[in-house]
Amino acid sequence: MDFVDQAKIYVKAGDGGPGCVSFRRERFVPRGGPDGGDGGRGGDVILRVNTGLNTLLSFRRKRHFKARKGLAGKGKNQHGKSGSDIVIEVPPGTVVKDSENVFVLADLTDPVSSWVAAKGGLGGKGNARFVSSTRQAPRNAQPGLPGDERWLLLELKLIGDIGLIGLPNSGKSTLLARISAARPKIADYPFTTLVPNLGVVEFSDDRTMVVADIPGLIEGAHKGVGMGLDFLRHIERTKVLLYVLDASQGKESVRRSYQTIREEIKKYHTPLLEKPQVIALNKIDITDEGDKEEAKEILAKEGHKIYTISALTGFGVSSLMKDLYQIVNLGIDD
Repeated sequence: MDFVDQAKIYVKAGDGGPGCVSFRRERFVPRGGPDGGDGGRGGDVILRVNTGLNTLLSFRRKRHFKARKGLAGKGKNQHGKSGSDIVIEVPPGTVVKDSENVFVLADLTDPVSSWVAAKGGLGGKGNARFVSSTRQAPRNAQPGLPGDERWLLLELKLIGDIGLIGLPNSGKSTLLARISAARPKIADYPFTTLVPNLGVVEFSDDRTMVVADIPGLIEGAHKGVGMGLDFLRHIERTKVLLYVLDASQGKESVRRSYQTIREEIKKYHTPLLEKPQVIALNKIDITDEGDKEEAKEILAKEGHKIYTISALTGFGVSSLMKDLYQIVNLGIDD
């Protein structure tokens, strides 16, 4: 399935039905009183979370959503039937913004959350509502009110416990494939991963943890270079940031990689750096022992936990996952 994390949709709630002008027609009552019923209320447009979805792909095929109108009132004080609501299903983590991308209108993260995107118009009052001591036979009724309508921007931010971040070809996808049933595209060249991937880590005692593999960041990502803005938004939901660095390229490359990633996150949204952070020196199976120790020494002053792993062989991965689970669920990060 294609991954789509942005969409623009038009929503139109149902208009209210008009009220009715009617008078009783009964035998032996030549001048019956007014009995026009009210119009029905227009249907709402509702956004509702569906935990079975993880993309906004469906909005490529359908962008316009309109709820039903309320029906007109009838004689004999019969009110018109309300228009049915229309429910639009979205994945958890969907942020709803106004069409100008200025205001956040709703943030649908809860698995059972929903939000009324457009409210149906009220039905008009029938002439039976306008009877008074001075007006015994009113001949007027109200039209129904129009339903809300507007364009909305939908933006998906994946919800994961761990966010895998690193430069292209650092081994994030290999790590995700190692720890979960996810099968991202893996190859030995940059930018293999073009869309974020989610994987569920399952422990032997039925505990689970969700890991998000964010496509490789490059310098200028915070400005949108290399689709950086599209990718960076997905780490906002994660609880812990896991830097995956290629240790086989030498200590200076490791240092530059870490600094590049950290700087791009800082320029994108500085508070993200307040999340718990862990460093994984990957590809340790093809790294000289001296380079490994020097890289660890360089990064030690950053104050984060450092793990040496090989996503390819599995070395050190189990210990890393167990400790990450502790950090996510118990807040233990020192």
